[in-house]
Amino acid sequence: MSTEKFLPVEFCKGNNGLDKVVLRESRGSSAEVYLYGGHVTSWKNDHGEELLFVSSKATFKPPKAIRGGIPICFPQFASLGSLESHGFARNRFWSIDTDPPAFPTNSSSKAYIDLILRPSEEDLKIWPHSFEFRLRVALTPGGDLMLISRVRNTSTDGKPFSFTFAYHTYFSVSDISEVRVEGLETLDYLDNLQNKERFTEQGDAITFESEVDKIYLSTPTKIAILDHEKKRTFVIRKDGLPDAVVWNPWDKKAKAMADFGDDEYKHMLCVEAAAVEKPITLKPGEEWKGRLELSGVPSSYCSGQLDPQKVLSSS
Repeated sequence: MSTEKFLPVEFCKGNNGLDKVVLRESRGSSAEVYLYGGHVTSWKNDHGEELLFVSSKATFKPPKAIRGGIPICFPQFASLGSLESHGFARNRFWSIDTDPPAFPTNSSSKAYIDLILRPSEEDLKIWPHSFEFRLRVALTPGGDLMLISRVRNTSTDGKPFSFTFAYHTYFSVSDISEVRVEGLETLDYLDNLQNKERFTEQGDAITFESEVDKIYLSTPTKIAILDHEKKRTFVIRKDGLPDAVVWNPWDKKAKAMADFGDDEYKHMLCVEAAAVEKPITLKPGEEWKGRLELSGVPSSYCSGQLDPQKVLSSS
C-alpha cells in the first residue's frame, strides 16, 4: 500500500527543467503552473481529464511564450501599444510570493500558490513603470480553477500608468464545429479580422466554422462554452474583466504558427477574460484586481434556460 503523503502543493521540474508547481485536490483534480510566465499549463478534473489545450509543438524554451494553457497578457494585450505582442509577463520568470496579501476566501483549499512579478531593469527600459503583479492560482475542493491577479502601482515618481490585460485561456474541446459559446449574444464586439471595426453579435449562441478573433465588450460575469461531443460545459466567471476575447486561428493561421500543429485548431478554443477596450489606469499606491474562475460541468447545464444556482451548487 502506498504510504505517500498527499501533497496539495508540490514543487518540481517540468519540460526542459523549468520550475513548476503542481496543485492537487483530494478528489483527484489538479493544476500545473510554470514559474516561467506565471503560466498555468494544465487543469485536470476529478477523472484526470485535461481541460486546457497545450499545443503538442509548444516549445517550453524561454524567451518564447508557452503555446496554450493560460498565458497572462500584461501590460499590453495583442499589439495595442509599443511592446511585443501580449506584453512581457508571459515570458518572464516569476517568483514565489512568500508574503502574499490576505485573500478573502470561502474555500478550505490548501491547493494554491502565490507568485509575484516585479519589473527588471530591462523591463523598466521598455515599460518605465514600477509595479508589483501578484498572482494566486488555486484549486477549489470541487476542482474549479481560480486565478486572482493583483497589479499595484509602486512608483515613487507620482505618475499613474495604464495597461491592458487578458487571461488568454486555451480550452480543450473535442471538435470546434460542435462547440457553442453562450452569454455573448446581442453584444457589441470589435472584429480583429476587420481592422477592429465594431459590430453587434446576432441573437444566437456563437458557433464556429472559420477563423474568429473578436473582442466582446461589456460582457456578463458568466460565459459558458458548451462542448456537445464531450457533453461538457465550461463555465467562466470573472470579475474586473469587462471584455471577452474569442479566438480560433483556423487552418491557414494554424499552419503559419511554428509552435502549433496544423490540425490542432479543431481541438481548442480561446475565450479570454480581458480588460482591453478601456485600459486600466492606476495612480501610485492603487491596486487593480482581476479574477477568473473556471469550472467544468456536465452539459445538462444550459446557461440561458436553467437556474444558474444549479451550476453553482454542482461542485
